[in-house]
Amino acid sequence: MFTFWDYMAFILYAVVILGVGLWVSREKKGHKKNAEDYFLASKGLPWWAIGASVIAANISAEQFIGMSGSGFAIGLGIASYEWMGAATLIIVGKYFLPIFLDKGIYTMPQFLEVRYDGRVRLALAIFWLLVYVFVNLTSVMYLGALALETIMGVPLLYGIIALALFAALYSIYGGLKAVAWTDVIQVVFLVAGGLITTWLALDAVADKFGVNGPLNGFVELMKQAPEKFNMIIHKGELLVPNGTNGGTRDAFQDLPGISVLVGGLWVANLAYFGFNQYIIQRGLAAKSVDEAQKGMIFAGFLKILTPLIVVLPGIAAFVLTRNTDVVIDPSDKAYPWLLHTFIPTGVKGLTFAALAAAIVSSLASMLNSTSTIFTMDIYKKHIRPEASQTHLVTIGRLTSFTALVIAVFVARPLLGGLDQAFQFIQDFTGMITPGVLAIFGLGMFWKKAHANGALLTAILTIPLGFAFKALMPNLPFMNRMGIVFLILATILIVVSLLESKADDPNGLIMKKDYFRTSKGFNIGAIIISLILIVFYTVWW
Repeated sequence: MFTFWDYMAFILYAVVILGVGLWVSREKKGHKKNAEDYFLASKGLPWWAIGASVIAANISAEQFIGMSGSGFAIGLGIASYEWMGAATLIIVGKYFLPIFLDKGIYTMPQFLEVRYDGRVRLALAIFWLLVYVFVNLTSVMYLGALALETIMGVPLLYGIIALALFAALYSIYGGLKAVAWTDVIQVVFLVAGGLITTWLALDAVADKFGVNGPLNGFVELMKQAPEKFNMIIHKGELLVPNGTNGGTRDAFQDLPGISVLVGGLWVANLAYFGFNQYIIQRGLAAKSVDEAQKGMIFAGFLKILTPLIVVLPGIAAFVLTRNTDVVIDPSDKAYPWLLHTFIPTGVKGLTFAALAAAIVSSLASMLNSTSTIFTMDIYKKHIRPEASQTHLVTIGRLTSFTALVIAVFVARPLLGGLDQAFQFIQDFTGMITPGVLAIFGLGMFWKKAHANGALLTAILTIPLGFAFKALMPNLPFMNRMGIVFLILATILIVVSLLESKADDPNGLIMKKDYFRTSKGFNIGAIIISLILIVFYTVWW
């Protein structure tokens, strides 16, 4: 149970976040917020704020709750999402951000009009709005409320509403500046609280098996559950719970062997970190290309640390509850159970603040990006092109509020009863990511890519994903993403070649200095790469 000091620790966190958010949101005397202020933080973010904000937006309930649940069910293999994400951020910093910043865009769909035409921009804007509202926002609020219910006994619906209100209080008014600068503080809570939880969970493992200290607890963890430390999972090797359907299913469906390293996970990561509005928007708000690139490297180092605070606790919960009367069902209750059971009075409030920081920062980021896409790609482009800057800010705020209300109402009906919500999120965002990667990737690096091919690819993306899911239900979704990407890329290439003589004035012209990087960026990229090689060599 929470004590007075736990409540005080959590209240202090809430006051600090709201205070900082509202303080940075204030308007200077005689100045009204314009679109650049609200949606791109006045293009003034330094590298450390960019890196911290990327991680705060990325690490949310789907990691703390969902990925810990997958760690409980599957093991360390799920960490590939994080560690390969670190490698992806290097690619994004070197090859993607220089192009986006040179074009001076607000949104990812806007780039598609620069490169192709307005039809492609509108199609992808609609896709992203649907994914943000009905998958991302709902899943973050549901998983966060699940933690509130497990730890504090707060009814699920009340928890969803409370989290929504907390994120709305500062993000809707302040825009990206409030989100990004509070994210710097959120990351401190997130990492510190997460490490405390991992430390105490490993200490509990050590106590259970008669050894001393968390480091020995980690060694014992590998001894007691060696099957949970396989990075490459083979078919039939590991069975995991199957949610409301009951029984078990093959973990190979979630992490299909070597395909994790050379297949569909690259599709998911490149689309997510490279072209996802609520991640890349921090880079678009950078002071300069160099600051944006250094921010990606900083985020890459934090990504390497992430499995320590979101996956290991899930494995620890598995070992601690095995051969006991404790039943963790669904798997996503593993992390809340650890907080409830092993975190002492006074510290519980801090660790819960870390979880809240992950949830609220991601909600705020998603709300801001949802409002940015609707306002700039749909409202300003198609409804009221002559809208003033202050009117656009007002529309952005109204859009954030509307998206939040919709997500509150659909969160529980949509996600209730899942065993691993993290896998649900990957599965359904995987319906759009193959098309996103094909359209952006070919558009950026192949000047013959044609608007008609990009539009057809956008139209076919979701139907093709669902067709494979229906016709080949036993095909792992990661492999499905890889196959669908290859099919869509082929379609785009073929149509573009057939249309090669048609007018398409928007072929992207590369500049020689696009991909030059600083010595600091290069050193950071090398260090991250070497660390990943060591990790995958040890836990192959």
